[in-house]
Amino acid sequence: MPLIAPLPSGPLDIVGDVHGEHEALDALLRHLGYDDRGRHPHGRRLVFVGDLCDRGPDSPAVIARVRRLMDGGGARAVLGNHELNLLNAQRKDGNDWFWNEARPRDRKYGAVAVLPARARAEVLDFLRSLPLALERPDLRIVHAAWHAASIEAVRALPVGTAPDAAFDRWDAEAHARIRDLALDAAEADERAAWEPVWSDAARRVPFLPAVAEANLLRQMANPVRVVVAGTERPSDAPFYTSGQWRFVQRMRWWDAYDDAQAVVVGHYWRRLRPTPHTAHASHGTGDADLFDAIGPQAWHGLRGNVFCVDFSVGGRYQDRQGRRERDAASPAGALPAAVSSADPAAEGHGTHLAALRWPERLLVLDDGRTLPTSGYGLPRRA
Repeated sequence: MPLIAPLPSGPLDIVGDVHGEHEALDALLRHLGYDDRGRHPHGRRLVFVGDLCDRGPDSPAVIARVRRLMDGGGARAVLGNHELNLLNAQRKDGNDWFWNEARPRDRKYGAVAVLPARARAEVLDFLRSLPLALERPDLRIVHAAWHAASIEAVRALPVGTAPDAAFDRWDAEAHARIRDLALDAAEADERAAWEPVWSDAARRVPFLPAVAEANLLRQMANPVRVVVAGTERPSDAPFYTSGQWRFVQRMRWWDAYDDAQAVVVGHYWRRLRPTPHTAHASHGTGDADLFDAIGPQAWHGLRGNVFCVDFSVGGRYQDRQGRRERDAASPAGALPAAVSSADPAAEGHGTHLAALRWPERLLVLDDGRTLPTSGYGLPRRA
């Protein structure tokens, strides 16, 4: 399969980042009308925008479920940055379910199902089979960014190229350029000076220019990184996210997207309820909120034809953590406050797993609600 693959025809249900929340996925699929084999009475098909795993309680079950749906012909999926991390053997925040190394920083996620070591190769083979993007004349689906130059570079790769092999090639080229610019030594010096507090959110790290420049080059010179993790620029100030201080931040690439085809992405931690930046940062995305001037159900971008369907279910572990802390602090014998598990918005950050119905442009949530979207095809105001 090519890494930019054909998207099936017909009506679709495009599912946002699942992040190991198997119960939410199960509820969403039932509300969408799919049976256990992924069949829909009206011939609809599922498309997953990536980030199936990490943070949630059962990443192995989510991946197994999506594999079964795909094997039955009722679903497609693209690769997300969290899957790419596994292919690259990177130990990242929230992915110890795969490595089972009992990393202390993953304790905040609570009890999670662990993948048996014997199953790792099979899961990696499945992830390696996923394309980086899907397209048809009216619609494009990619995890993070439909960046023309990066998409065309990926499109030019021979059919059958594995996403991690393509990543490694461009990553090696980026590292060679970093060496040519003598950034490697300067970056190493800055990292060594601040390593004792690199992962300490309570200690302010100054802006490190060599680290920022090298990280930006690794990101923007690697087309695989761009399509699964987005376009970036130097940040205005250091910020802490996903366990470390950072110096480059995400960009609204959609403000320059001028093609007619609609694009649906995940990745960007959208919310149905407005939340302060502090809550945004606590969800693990401490850089600028890219939706601070965009309605939670609105299409966005230069031509109003881009939609992010990630509604932050990857932060649901925080709601569970908050309940555990409140229960532990409750007096013995006190009854817990009644909160409906069917409505995650009743407390915490109001996280949701959502699907965008295409061509209807309706949102369906894991709590059963169906919501309209707005502003499709409307040009961005100057």
